[in-house]
Amino acid sequence: MSFEEGDKVVFSDEHSDFDGEEGKITQKMETMFDDSTYTVSFDEGQEVGVSADQLEAVEDEE
Repeated sequence: MSFEEGDKVVFSDEHSDFDGEEGKITQKMETMFDDSTYTVSFDEGQEVGVSADQLEAVEDEE
């Protein structure tokens, strides 16, 4: 799955302080292999270089 800037996501990485937290994509970077990595911002900080398989989309509750 591909994400775009502004998307709300839940981050999964058992080695991170932000594991299981909801954040927002603030930057999308393309690698030379046509993969994407993301910067995800949280209330208390951010994670850089996050792969799509570590993210789960959050549905807007409107």
